[in-house]
Amino acid sequence: MSPSPISATPTASYEADPASVRRVLLLYSGGLDTSVMLKWIQDEYGAEVVCLTVNLGQPGEDYEVIEGKALRLGALECHVVDAREQFAHEYVAPAIKANALYGGGYPLFTALGRPLIAKLAVEHARACGCDTIAHGCTGKGNDQVRIEATIATLAPELKVIAPVRSWQMGREEEIAYAREHGIPVKGGTEAAPYSIDDNLWGRSSEGRWIEDLDHAPEDDVFQLVTRPELAPDEPETLTVQFERGVPVALNGERLELVQLLERTAAIAARHGVGIVDHIEDRIVGLKVRDIYEVPAAAVLLPAHDELERLVCTIHQNQFKPQLDHQWAYLVYAGLWWEPLRGDLDAYVEQVNERVTGAIGIKLYKGHARVVTRSSPNAVYDASLASFSQSGGLFSQSASPGFIELWSLQSRMAWRLRNE
Repeated sequence: MSPSPISATPTASYEADPASVRRVLLLYSGGLDTSVMLKWIQDEYGAEVVCLTVNLGQPGEDYEVIEGKALRLGALECHVVDAREQFAHEYVAPAIKANALYGGGYPLFTALGRPLIAKLAVEHARACGCDTIAHGCTGKGNDQVRIEATIATLAPELKVIAPVRSWQMGREEEIAYAREHGIPVKGGTEAAPYSIDDNLWGRSSEGRWIEDLDHAPEDDVFQLVTRPELAPDEPETLTVQFERGVPVALNGERLELVQLLERTAAIAARHGVGIVDHIEDRIVGLKVRDIYEVPAAAVLLPAHDELERLVCTIHQNQFKPQLDHQWAYLVYAGLWWEPLRGDLDAYVEQVNERVTGAIGIKLYKGHARVVTRSSPNAVYDASLASFSQSGGLFSQSASPGFIELWSLQSRMAWRLRNE
């Protein structure tokens, strides 16, 4: 079984002309798709292939094995880049400051990783003398948009090929091709139960019963987060310290950001926190179901949001969520390099200058609930909020006049409509 032949008619200006492909930078995971691509590109294009593997914190990967596999399959070189620090500081931290969720549940971990991966691909393609970048995205997903939009933006001189999209092959056909050409399948098995993507910020599962909306989640899908019914019977409170919107410490211990993300994820996962069963509107027009495991995001995003609301005024708290929503949409839609996102970042950064303090989150059997708050910048005065104290900046005797003016238009309109 062989993939369909390559098309000689590009439909976009950045797509490669097969006759002009000489050296390809392949985004290589070591899995079935990209391993088949590595062999196929050499045979069908007669091109040299340089592989790039990017570590964004995927658990359980053996990068020496991945590199060795690429070289055995004919790659000229295989570059393994540890981009965890860059991912955490330049992509995850801005997302925390923007309280970034798409569709009310997806914390954008894949969407945040793709522009960084594509940016690194551009850098390595130029350094290695490649004329083309290849990726393993399908024609149904968002990742093709995120990767190709980045390449077309940052390196218009480079071209793109997406063999999996043009093959239109199913998994069985790919397995047959791998068998025919002696390509080992990642993990030593030929049929992975789910399609997985993961990094420091979360994990997604697709395929099998997940596509059936009537099918409740099966236990074997949860490989990161403990099922809530099996979580500890005693709750745990985790205190997160923020400085200028970025988490810097857990329970009083200062940590580097990557370590903090990993430790938060481990603690929350143990308590069953971070399972999201999500129906999502993709930008390619499909509505899909995903199972997400996002323990770190399930703690840090609500903690940041709570602290931000504590230090901001009512008007800021009404306005910023609109910007956060737009920020998340641009990232989800593959428009990381859109100037509007940079404009939004300017406001987000300005607000987060004052987002310093600590939030306590109680974790218990799948739930994460804010229980304590403190900040030197809190727009909060305990004496004003107290029912047992009076005085300070607020005179209660001024309330009747305020109420009369505040309700004036509403009262007049009600009478006019009901006379």
